[in-house]
Parts: sequence; structure tokens; C-alpha cells
Amino acid sequence: MAANRLDLNLLHVFDTIYREGSLTRAAQALHLTQPAVSHSLARLREHFNDPLFTRQGNQMVATPLARRFAETMRPGLTQIQSAVNQFHAFDPAHQHKSFALGLRDILESTFLPQLMVNLSAYPEIEVISQRIARRDMETQLASGKLDFAVDVLLPVSNQTAHELLRKDRLVVIAGAHWPDLDKGLSLERYLEARHVLVSSRTEGPGIEDFELSRLGVHRRIALRCQHYYAACRVAETTDLLVTMPETYARMIEQQSNIRVLPLPTDMPPLNVHLYWHKAYEKEPALLWFREQLHQVAAI
Repeated sequence: MAANRLDLNLLHVFDTIYREGSLTRAAQALHLTQPAVSHSLARLREHFNDPLFTRQGNQMVATPLARRFAETMRPGLTQIQSAVNQFHAFDPAHQHKSFALGLRDILESTFLPQLMVNLSAYPEIEVISQRIARRDMETQLASGKLDFAVDVLLPVSNQTAHELLRKDRLVVIAGAHWPDLDKGLSLERYLEARHVLVSSRTEGPGIEDFELSRLGVHRRIALRCQHYYAACRVAETTDLLVTMPETYARMIEQQSNIRVLPLPTDMPPLNVHLYWHKAYEKEPALLWFREQLHQVAAI
């Protein structure tokens, strides 16, 4: 197969197999049959005189030549796809499209319910929410495995775009039986109380502890757990306090016997940002979905 006769569609197949690591998943992503993908891979192997991918268990692992080619080819393929996509409108009412969205657990709770209500008018739209380690976020966005990520403000490269999506702040959750709640919560009482710290890490301070240390004070941690919902259930039945984002706290307040109180000291805002890779930002489908996320954040 001459180099100038290599079908660009084959490059798209190659890139999808490389990203998915599976012929089955690549076929699903491309909306093709698995035999069609296997046939395209056979043509690519003939062209490059290299197996390109070898099966190891359930994975198709790229050969060294395939890895080198992917690194060289992907930027050009991305530009071609972006240029083509700019000339094709996206019709969410009739086109099937899956959107991969990076969300941490608390953001799933605050974004997904209203998002899926809004998307109920578009039965062909699928949303895949997944938790991505922050260190991997840019790589996932650049590879196309992730369309958008929603998180607090993070340092990113100039290839990753971001914008403010929602403003939030820290508040305090207390069980409704907590004494003298109507008198408010002073900093002195806050520091005298015992607290739940919510973190995926097994050690280290929370963001609120960093700010308290600037004042030369610290709080007493009685429990460290992974999820705010669990922390709120603990606060509901004990005298422990939970410091958490207000948006989620208000949701929990509607379902539990707890009270939401202002934090008795100034803390930086917990603004939530939307992230995406600049190479894909003009694709009509992604522009449409980005607007859906802004509509949810505005509620």
C-alpha cells in the first residue's frame, strides 16, 4: 500500500484501537462491527509491515512502532478531525453521542441529577461520569478519553482551557440537636468542637485546616472519612461538625435532620471550574454539551 494511498479512515481506526486498547471497545466507539475493525487493522499491518498491536490477556498492546507512530500522527489527526467537525452541525435530538465527564463524588451529586433532567429530551445522548486522578486529568483530556472535567481551580498547561462554572463556599454542618444553634457558631465554639475531615487521603490537613493554621489555631479531628454523605450522617447523630461546600450541604439539609451554619471565619471561595482540551473546543457536539453544563451550574 503506497503511503499516498493510506486511507485517513484507517488512521482514525488506529487511533481508536490505541486509545481503547481493545478491538471490541474500538468497534463500539466507532459504531462499526468488530470484523470491520479487524479488517482495517489487517490493512494497517500490511501497510506498516508490523503487527502494531499484540494481544495480552484482554488488552491490545501497542508495539514500539505503533507507539512512535501514534505520538507523531495524533496532533495532525486531531487538527484534521477538528477542521472537519467545524463544518458539521450537531443535532442532539437525532444523533447518538457519548460524553465523558470527569467528576468527583460530591460534584456527581450536585451536577448529575439536574443534568439528566435537562437531557431527558435527548434520548440519544449518553453521559459517562468517571473519577479521574487530578494528575491524569490533562492527559485524559488530550487523548480524547475525557471530554470535560469539573473540579476546583488547578494548575494546567496552556493546552488545557478552563472557565469558572459555579461559585461555592465552605459552610459548617451540625446535627439539629447541637446546643444553642440559634445563637450561631463562634470561632471559639468551632475550635472547641470535634470534627469530621473528609478526604481521599489517609493523612494531611484539609483546605480549611490550611486556612486555620494561618490564624495560628487548629481544630480537633475525631474522624477522617472519604465521603461527605457519610460525614453528614455522622454529624446528624453525634456532636461532630463537618465543614463542606455549601451547594452539597443544602442538598443534604433537605433530606436529613441537620443544620447548615456559616463558617465562623473567612475562607477562600471554592469556585468550580470546567476544563477541556483546546484541540477539541470547536467541535459542535462539545460546544453543545458545554452549554448544557453551564445551564446546570446556573441553577
